[in-house]
Amino acid sequence: MGAEFDAALEAARGGAAEGVAVLWRALNPALERYLAALVGQAAQDIASETWLQAARDLPSFRGDAAGFRVWLFRIGRNRAIDEQRRAGRRREELLAEPGEFAGAAPDAAAVAEERWGTDRALALLARLPREQAEAVLLRSVAGLDANECGRILGKRPGAVRVAAMRGLRGLAAMLEDAAILEEEPAHESSSADVVSGVFR
Repeated sequence: MGAEFDAALEAARGGAAEGVAVLWRALNPALERYLAALVGQAAQDIASETWLQAARDLPSFRGDAAGFRVWLFRIGRNRAIDEQRRAGRRREELLAEPGEFAGAAPDAAAVAEERWGTDRALALLARLPREQAEAVLLRSVAGLDANECGRILGKRPGAVRVAAMRGLRGLAAMLEDAAILEEEPAHESSSADVVSGVFR
C-alpha cells in the first residue's frame, strides 16, 4: 500500500467515489478469493455486501491503509459467517421439507466445483481445521501480516503464525499424498506458493 492508496482512503473517507474505486481495485480481488474459501459461490455477493457496509461506515473509520485492510477483511469475515449460518438454516429447511427437485442431478455449479484449479485448492483448504485454513488464506492469499490477521481473527500474532505454519504443512502433506496417488513427482514449490498461485 503506497501513497496512492493513502490518498484514495482519505478521498473515500470524504465521500469521493474515485477514492472508493481505487480501494476496490486494490483489495477486492484478494477479498473475493478469501471469501470464496469461506462461502464458495456466494463470494461475490458477500464481497458486494462487504463493500456496501464499508462505504456506509467509512466516514467513521479511523486508521491508516493497513488498518483499513484489516477492517475490510473483518467485515467480510463477519458477513461470511452470517451467510454460513443462513445457508445452514436453508439446508435444514430443505431437508425438513424436500421439494419436487430433491432427486435432481447435481447442477453445473456443483460439477464445476469438483474441477482442478481454485476448486482443488479450496477443497484442500476445507480439509484443514478452520483456524489453519483462515490463517493460510489471510497470510498467503490476502497478503496480510500476522498482526493484521490476528486483528481479524481475534488471535495473537504468534497463534496466527503457528496456525498458518501448521496449515501450510498440512497442505504440503496433502499435495505430496496426491502426487503419490497420481504417480506424479511432487512439485518443488512450497504449499504457500501453490495456494497463492492458484488463487491469483
